[in-house]
Amino acid sequence: MRLAVFDLDGTLVDSLPDLSDCAGLLLAEYGLPAPSQDAVRSMIGDGVGKLVERALDHAGAKDIDRQTAIHRFMELYGPRVTERSRLFPGTEATLRRLVGEGWTLAVCTNKPVAAANDILRTFGILDLFAAVGGGDSFPARKPDPAHLLGTIALAKGTAARSIMVGDHANDILAARGAGAKSIFARWGYGLPAYADGSTAEADRIADIPVIADTLLSGS
Repeated sequence: MRLAVFDLDGTLVDSLPDLSDCAGLLLAEYGLPAPSQDAVRSMIGDGVGKLVERALDHAGAKDIDRQTAIHRFMELYGPRVTERSRLFPGTEATLRRLVGEGWTLAVCTNKPVAAANDILRTFGILDLFAAVGGGDSFPARKPDPAHLLGTIALAKGTAARSIMVGDHANDILAARGAGAKSIFARWGYGLPAYADGSTAEADRIADIPVIADTLLSGS
């Protein structure tokens, strides 16, 4: 069995427009200016809680209860998770190619699992994944390797036969800690430095099947 595990935001889905819109709506309710999309891009990768905290910090908000703000953000984001978000070009075709070539697929994301499932279902690709491990699926989340290992176990795979594909340092660190190989997604939101320690890098998601096959050949 060969398992390809994908991050969601910035790897499979270009979710920046909806996340940025909701951050702006949230801050507007507090009378604060909306952050730019570029600013929100740098806030993605550590889950909703961190995104909201970073947005508040960016706006200079000090007296706003973080948990209340996170709850409100999810109320705003829930109905909008796929309003302007889109799969990155070539995503569905690549996933279907991998399945056709005998790969098992999974998603490991710091986004809440319900939101992740909603997004994958809306885009018609949820059925391609044997498991979806969200940020609230386990006691730990990326970069903790326990998150990735839990997702691999849900998919009935093994770390030695798994590859983590993601655009954030958290994805690469989780893979290293879990004993899995990794491919840094250059097309995503992460800085080039986040690729440090990855097994390989890819410019497009369409490149993943060939790179992944090479990484696990003979293993």
